[in-house]
Amino acid sequence: MLSVGPTAREDEVISAHFEYLSDLHDKGIVWMAGRTLTTSEDSFGIVIFYAEDDSAAEALMKDDPAVIQGVMLAKIFPFRISIS
Repeated sequence: MLSVGPTAREDEVISAHFEYLSDLHDKGIVWMAGRTLTTSEDSFGIVIFYAEDDSAAEALMKDDPAVIQGVMLAKIFPFRISIS
C-alpha cells in the first residue's frame, strides 16, 4: 500500500482502478470497495463482489488495471454472508 503518495504513473493506474471498480459497481458486481485509512505496511484495500465461480472471481481480479500494472497486489478470499 502506498505510504508516501503515488507517482504520476501510479496515480494514473489508481484512477483506472477506481474507474474499473466503479463500472463493476454500476453493473451490480461490486458491492463495496475501500481501503484502510492507515499508511503503514499493514494498510490494505477490500473489494467485495459477486462472482459465479472461482474462475470468474480470478478473472475480475486479474482484469483490474492496478493488478495488471503491478501497482497493487490482489488475493481472493471466498466469503459467505452469515448476517445481512
